[in-house]
Amino acid sequence: MENVSSKEVESLAGPFAALIGVQIFFGSLPVIGKVVLQAIPAFGLVGLRVGIAATAFAIVQSARGRFWLREKGDYSRLAVLSLFGVTFNQLLFISGLSLTKASNTSLLAATIPIFALAVSSILGAEKLRRAKVVGVILAFAGVALLIDPRKASFSSDSTIGDLLIVTNSLSYGIYVASSKSVITRNGAFRSMMWVFIFAAIICVPLGLFSLRTVNLPSVDTSLWLLILYIGLGATASPYLLNAWALARVSPSTVAIFVYLQPLIGFLLAVAFLGEMIDIKFIVAATLVFLGVFLTSRRSSYSET
Repeated sequence: MENVSSKEVESLAGPFAALIGVQIFFGSLPVIGKVVLQAIPAFGLVGLRVGIAATAFAIVQSARGRFWLREKGDYSRLAVLSLFGVTFNQLLFISGLSLTKASNTSLLAATIPIFALAVSSILGAEKLRRAKVVGVILAFAGVALLIDPRKASFSSDSTIGDLLIVTNSLSYGIYVASSKSVITRNGAFRSMMWVFIFAAIICVPLGLFSLRTVNLPSVDTSLWLLILYIGLGATASPYLLNAWALARVSPSTVAIFVYLQPLIGFLLAVAFLGEMIDIKFIVAATLVFLGVFLTSRRSSYSET
């Protein structure tokens, strides 16, 4: 069995830290988003979220003098990736969430690494090794144990919503599996800027149309600050960190870290809501971390 050198561990430390940060940022979205959605319609929030992120990326890249892509063909590639990674991903998720139970959503969203591994294998981006397959299965089992599938209710009333969430997971899985080469070639910041610029072309007009029924001047300042955080902290930052990590590790490794999100959410509930850690959480956490280890070991790529 191949030993992991200290140099290899160091090369993975940065991407792993970034991917943990991604799950913390994304994990903060449901709670904050729920507060904002009391005053702002769902599509309106998507438009604001994407518009803020696109503007922030464009300002930073303009200041750095790194606005344009190196290869003209990458514009069309990033435009397609923006559909799967941002536009379809966010619109399908929000639409599905409104038509099914939260427990269904959490369980079905856990299919993202499965789709990412399958698509990545089909595209030839990485080999479908036994360790990766076992790792994804173990991590999925850990998440299922933590969420408890018995709370889900896959009835005819939620079928459309469930299908939208599964399609959302497939969409994001395709994005993760197929974006590595173009992100590596152009850099995380420049790539994400164009992904969000292209996504804004669709999402911002939809959002503005949705906001026509809202009396925007009456929206409280604290709510606008939360929207700003969603755009910068819960959207731009995790997408950027995700892209940076994707240029350094395999797509399946990036995807498997999705399984840390329920664990982080539970630990936050322990810290701030006084909930207790029980044997079920310990077993679930063990399965998830074992799955992450099996999927990510010996999967680092050298930088190009």
